[in-house]
Amino acid sequence: MKNIFFILIFSIAFVSCKDSKKANVNGNNSTATSEVAENLKSIEVDIEGMTCEIGCARLIQSKLSKVDGVTYTKVDFESKKGVFTFDLNKLSSNDISEKIKNIAGGDLYSVSKTIELDKIILKSPEN
Repeated sequence: MKNIFFILIFSIAFVSCKDSKKANVNGNNSTATSEVAENLKSIEVDIEGMTCEIGCARLIQSKLSKVDGVTYTKVDFESKKGVFTFDLNKLSSNDISEKIKNIAGGDLYSVSKTIELDKIILKSPEN
């Protein structure tokens, strides 16, 4: 009697595991995700409020490089400009301006002008 009970439990477990594998193979997995291709755009912005190379320009560059969707950042203190490449599926030009404005509490930096670049910048020219 114990053997029959054991075989019955084992058979049920084996059959139920096999059915769940078939559901995942056939694409009935509820956690499936679809990926969207990147839609990259590069912009140049004039940044007001920077007072030094290391404390301001590098801070802005560092903060923006950590934003999800930003693929390239370069901030030049002397020209007071920043160049950013980002995924339009995740961000807009206004989002980039707002991120810059909100660095350091929102009262130091501002974007006075934004220009869309014709060329997409993916990496630094010196690399």
